[in-house]
Formats: sequence, structure tokens, C-alpha cells
Amino acid sequence: MTEKKIEHCSFCGKHKNSVGTFIVGEDVAICNTCVEGCDKLIKNKQGSGKLISSVEVPDPRDIKEYLDQHVIGQDAAKVVLSVAITNHYKRIGNASNEIDKANILIVGPTGTGKTLLASTVAQYLNVPFVVADATTLTEAGYVGDDVESVILRLYQNADSDIERTQRGIIFLDEVDKIARKGESATVSRDVSGEGVQQALLKLIEGTKIKISPIGGRRSETTVEIDTTNILFIAGGAFVGLDGIIKSRLQGTSMGFNANIAKSEISANNIASPDDLVKYGMIPEFVGRFSNLVSLHGLTKEQLVSILTEVKHNYVGQYQWLFNQDGVELNFEKESLNLIAERTLSTKTGARGLHTELERILLPHMFDLPKYRKQSILSVAITSNLVNKPETLARENE
Repeated sequence: MTEKKIEHCSFCGKHKNSVGTFIVGEDVAICNTCVEGCDKLIKNKQGSGKLISSVEVPDPRDIKEYLDQHVIGQDAAKVVLSVAITNHYKRIGNASNEIDKANILIVGPTGTGKTLLASTVAQYLNVPFVVADATTLTEAGYVGDDVESVILRLYQNADSDIERTQRGIIFLDEVDKIARKGESATVSRDVSGEGVQQALLKLIEGTKIKISPIGGRRSETTVEIDTTNILFIAGGAFVGLDGIIKSRLQGTSMGFNANIAKSEISANNIASPDDLVKYGMIPEFVGRFSNLVSLHGLTKEQLVSILTEVKHNYVGQYQWLFNQDGVELNFEKESLNLIAERTLSTKTGARGLHTELERILLPHMFDLPKYRKQSILSVAITSNLVNKPETLARENE
């Protein structure tokens, strides 16, 4: 008698090669995705017998604790973000769906962790996540990506699972770049600015759209996605917004007896919806982001912590690369402080740390095979090597 060979999941039909784990019984088989789905459904079942959601309602303190492991500083922003995420999934679990949707807008300088906060939250929740560059979006019918293409990417990241897609998170990056341009007679239509904001309104608020999984606008195969429960997080540096905030807080004065305030805007003075409208965002767009999160620039101490303390920190990553060649990499405390200071001067935030480390370690990484042949077992990065990376470290065994 020939033994029956099962190669597809008996529940979802996926082939065993397209899933992580494939459990085979006598006559049936189940994949890890279906096992996880069943587990979540059982946990979310309430006394009434209704299944509230495929995503559990998280504890805001647990979210913040998880964020603290990956993102340095920004404590106030983490609290706002954690509560907003929790309330969003409470709303999903509400059968009557009477709670208004509350999307999140993150405002802060470059390199302060806007994208990292959003991606870390999605990682914690184990939901599909996509980063969409707002600068590449245009109105339908114009050259560029339609706003619907963002939903298609989320659907693809959800492994073509409609239910997971409708519980996902979309991060709209560089959203400040789609601010309304100044009124000008030479501009006939602002298709990549105000036009994109207009096109995103229904998508963000919640609507049903049809996408083509195989691509192409004329494809007959379409899938309907409801964006009502998709959480939209927008982020942007909003360069120049501090001037608008300062004008609102301090007012304007003229004349010899005018009171000219010299104090700078503090991190506690967050932007208001009116400030964003003055910046160039249309009121309808701003109104769909009821949670406004402000991030502040990172200090030298925080940059050093990003280098050495957070999970998957930069120093740890390069130490792993050096270890592949049997060479130990160490940084003196003064060198870490100097790297942070140089990054602060460039105003590039946490991203600048990566650039600095590449600049400093590139000569050493080029010679790692030579170090191994010469039995050089360690490299110590001193402040001198930070200033002159071409000076190769010479260490004894």
C-alpha cells in the first residue's frame, strides 16, 4: 500500500515549501500560520461567544517597555504612541465599532526615530507593516505611484492574507514633503503635494478599495481591501515648523520698544494642528491624525547609548563583522563620545552614527584578512583613529 504524501495545508491550502513549519498528521496537515491564527482566535474569544479580533489588545506599558529596548529617549512620545496603539486595537475589538479611528502623526528632526518607532510597534504586534515614501506618490492618472499602491504593498507583506492586511500598519514617511505649495499662477495643479493629501483622505479615514494582486491597472483579478482598521502613522521632519511655533507662542513685535524674546522653543512646545495647516498641510488631512507625537533632537549621551546599549546597536553589529575574521573590535570611551559629537555637528541624528562608523572602520575592514594573516587579534578604536581613520591600529596578539 502506497503511503499518501501530503504537501499542502489542509486549512489554507498553502504548499509546504511556502510556510515556515509544516505539521503532518495521518490524513491532514497544518502550517504554522494556521496554528498561530487558531491560537489567537481562541485567546480572543469572549464570554458572549464572539471573536473580537485576530490581534490581541496590547498593554500600553508593555509596548513602551518593548520600545525602550530598541529606541533611546523620546519617553513622552513613547507614552502617547503606546496609548494610541492600545486604543486603536480596542476599537477594532469593539463589535459596534462606535469609536472613531485615531491615526498618528509623528513630527521630529531627521534621525530621531520616527520610522524606527513605527516599525518596532509593528514588530511587537506581529502585524504586516509597510513604509511608503510620500514623495513618490501622485494623484491617480499622473506619473508616479498611486496611493492605492501602498495598500497593495501591505497586502503583499501580509502574504496575500486579506484579514491580516486589514489589521496592518502603514507608515507614511516624508509626509511633510507633500505640503501644499505656495499659491502660484505658474503651477497649474499640485499633483504631488495637495493633490496627494486629497487622494489619501478616504484611504486614511476608511474605505473599501480594489487592488490587483498581480499588478497592472487593467487586470481582471482584483481583491477588495477595507482600510477602516488599518492604522496609518505619518512622519516628517517639517523643517521650518519651529519658526511657525515660535511665532505662535511669542507673537510678533515691531518698533523700538518691541519685546524680542530670545529663548528657543523647548521640546515641550509641540506643534498644534493650526501650525501644520500653516505649514501647508490641508485641514482635512491634519484632522485625520488625532494623535500628534513630537520627537526632540538626540543628545550626545543618547547617541552614545544608541551606539552601545540598545538591541542591535551599531557597535555590536560591527563587532560581529570583525569576529567573522577572528578580530576583536573595541572602542575607547573617548572615541565613542567623539563619534557622538561629530554626529551632532552634522545634525543627521542616529543615522549619522552609521555614517561615522563606516568612515572610521572602512580601512580596518579592508585589511581584516591581512590582520588575520598577521595574527592581529584585536583592534582598539581611539580618539586618534576617529579623527584619522586611515591610521591603522597596530595591536599585539
